[in-house]
Amino acid sequence: MKESIQPGVAKTVRIVIDRDRTIGFMGDEGRVYSTPDLVRDIEHTCRDLLLEHADPGEDSVGLEVSVRHGAPTLLGMEVEIAVTVAAVEGRKVSFEVSARDEVEPIADAKHTRFVVDVGKTHERLKAKAAKLAASKLRPK
Repeated sequence: MKESIQPGVAKTVRIVIDRDRTIGFMGDEGRVYSTPDLVRDIEHTCRDLLLEHADPGEDSVGLEVSVRHGAPTLLGMEVEIAVTVAAVEGRKVSFEVSARDEVEPIADAKHTRFVVDVGKTHERLKAKAAKLAASKLRPK
């Protein structure tokens, strides 16, 4: 990770809320931005910011998300998600997040990501898959 990732570094994205980002369980008249999609959009924005400061072969994974989604956003509205690096502790990076639509603030959040070496992560995943396969071969 480059030294350029420091507290205060920020990124803002704008997203138009399409049908796929809305809830459907209250019918078409109740379609609003879903909380799971808001969380995904927050995670992607933070990850994209980190990738701008990553060394080759690095990426990041989410560790923690705390979201207060306090207002609905209608289908077709634009949402602005602003993320700011709050702290950097080794490879752990914490973010403060705010989101607003065209009318009002809709959410605030905290998100933490961990910068990983992609090659090493693949090796750890292969080792876990091998342990799983071995455990299924053992008689119970």
